[in-house]
Amino acid sequence: MDSQSSRPQLESTVCRRVGIALGSNLGNRLRHLQDARDLLGKLAVPGSLRQAPVYQTEPVACPDDSPDFYNTVVTFDYTGGTPHALLDATQAIEFRLGRVAAPERNAPRVIDVDILFFGAEQIDGDILDLPHPRLTSRRFVLQPLADLHPGMILPGDQVSIAEHLRHLDSGEPPLVTVQEAW
Repeated sequence: MDSQSSRPQLESTVCRRVGIALGSNLGNRLRHLQDARDLLGKLAVPGSLRQAPVYQTEPVACPDDSPDFYNTVVTFDYTGGTPHALLDATQAIEFRLGRVAAPERNAPRVIDVDILFFGAEQIDGDILDLPHPRLTSRRFVLQPLADLHPGMILPGDQVSIAEHLRHLDSGEPPLVTVQEAW
């Protein structure tokens, strides 16, 4: 047996902690978050998925008269490949749960599934930026992420998630907890 064929395929077994923001402001918002979480759970290493409380938040940078969002964050260990493979999976979840392309930016939506971070990866790309470029400027993302990982320092950053939250000056009102366990 040659040594090449006995080597394990490391690409498929590399485990990375990933963070995903979930949001919904149409229909049964809590059910949409639960469905997205359950589908993401199928991508996770068993037992690794953690979920923050669900918060009700006012829309940020959305069209006038947009309904309030339910927002949360989930994190899990992922062995499914590249960041772009995860992006494909998150977009497939959005499609499966009924998200449709809207002509207006930030229009109301059944579900939003955004990758916040992917291990230590830093990507500045056409369709994917990691860590998410607006992660540290949005209370509706920082608060639930801080609930799960307050001491986390994102790749390329200098301060923890909790520090970003403590010094946030976004103008967003305080978040309203909808449900701790969901």
